[in-house]
Amino acid sequence: MMTNDKDIFERLQNGEIIPAGDPQAYRMREASYATKKLLIQMNNSSDPAEVRELLSRITGSEIDESVAVFTPLYINYGKHTRIGKNVFINFDCTFLDLGGITIEDGVLIAPKVSLLSEGHPLSPDDRHALIPKPIHIKKNAWIGAGVTILQGVTIGENAVVAAGAVVSKDVPDNTVAGGIPAKVIRTIE
Repeated sequence: MMTNDKDIFERLQNGEIIPAGDPQAYRMREASYATKKLLIQMNNSSDPAEVRELLSRITGSEIDESVAVFTPLYINYGKHTRIGKNVFINFDCTFLDLGGITIEDGVLIAPKVSLLSEGHPLSPDDRHALIPKPIHIKKNAWIGAGVTILQGVTIGENAVVAAGAVVSKDVPDNTVAGGIPAKVIRTIE
């Protein structure tokens, strides 16, 4: 097996595939357990300022006071998530962010949304490898209830993703997308 001495989190942010048996893979799990400790505190808090402070610790970046998060929120790592200003995240969302998640200003995220920036190869022989690709949600987008956004997807500025959609391809600016798989169903005038 070939070894890679570069930091595993740097490789993930660079979009490098992490092979099964990577000698640094244990670090992803350790980081997830550390995040889980903070999530337990955050998800049991009813104080919006404390929720933001704990989310800042989880993400390693400042969460603006204009951000509202209705817990519970589940994140597997956190340090690859960036959240802009005036963002609203509703109850029971899941962020798998090893591949990177960017949520720009003014985004609305409804309940039970899953942002999954990680995947695995189809080949059974390679299935335990991890493929990271970033998710980018641009300004003023609205992500409806129960939406799943898969790795490598960009949601355009002012776009709306209809409830229950599974998004596997980019959604252009100023459009509404819906369905499984999600397709553009109209333009926003």
